[in-house]
Amino acid sequence: MKWKGRRQSTNVIDSRGKKVVNTAGAAVLLNFVGRRFGIKGMLVLAAIVGVLWITGLVDPRMFLGGPAQTQSVPYEPSPQEQERFDFVTVVLADTEDIFKAEFARQGQNYTEPQLEIYTGRVNTACGAGMAQMGPFYCPADRKVYIDLSFYDELERTFQASGDFAQAYVIAHEVGHHIQTLLGASQKVHAMRGRPDYNEYSVRLELQADYYAGVWARNNQRYLDHGDIEEAMRAANAIGDDAIQGKTRGKVVPHTFTHGTSEQRMRWFNNGLQSGRIEDGDTFSMPYDSL
Repeated sequence: MKWKGRRQSTNVIDSRGKKVVNTAGAAVLLNFVGRRFGIKGMLVLAAIVGVLWITGLVDPRMFLGGPAQTQSVPYEPSPQEQERFDFVTVVLADTEDIFKAEFARQGQNYTEPQLEIYTGRVNTACGAGMAQMGPFYCPADRKVYIDLSFYDELERTFQASGDFAQAYVIAHEVGHHIQTLLGASQKVHAMRGRPDYNEYSVRLELQADYYAGVWARNNQRYLDHGDIEEAMRAANAIGDDAIQGKTRGKVVPHTFTHGTSEQRMRWFNNGLQSGRIEDGDTFSMPYDSL
């Protein structure tokens, strides 16, 4: 993908130098020590915390109670990580340009999402986010979140390498933002608790794959040979059946929430062939036809 030297989005929050402090966990520790060892135990703990505070290993605010806090810590990214950071800001800029034009074509305004790049843990309006979750979108604050180490996992565990595979992941999460703007996410969220909720979750995820295909179709002037194949490999690798087969050793279709590898590749390709957001209706057809 041709991306170097191109426009980078300004809707990016760099939280890589921030650390989430879990004060709730510290409060539990204080309560346990007080009940088990009494005042002597509390004094010993205070002494230990004091030493750790002086050495800079612990922030004493952890032990004051209250919600999780964020504190800044020194952070120096590697050259490879910084290149990834610059890359995803260009990908986000591409989604802004493409979907702004798509919404305008339909007489609507496109509200751009923010992208927050973090390491380890992050506070969101949807709750705590962790690197192990992979990239995700939070409709409550309309942000896409990613720990860039996910790309190592994408290559190592899922054998989906290449910059366009990485770009597809961002475009898919932006697809969820489009669903929030158009109301699909809210409708599916309201179905939580229903026996067929997983089916609607699959429909939502496949539509996000479709929107990623729309982005790819309208971004072709920047593509290199083999880029589409990279995205297809990524979609194939993260299908529910592929992940369950790798992690569980068996496939359980009724637990699917994202769609099979074949479905994810097909709906990405549908968006690639159409290039129009209105052709991506995954909700009106029978579930077995997806």
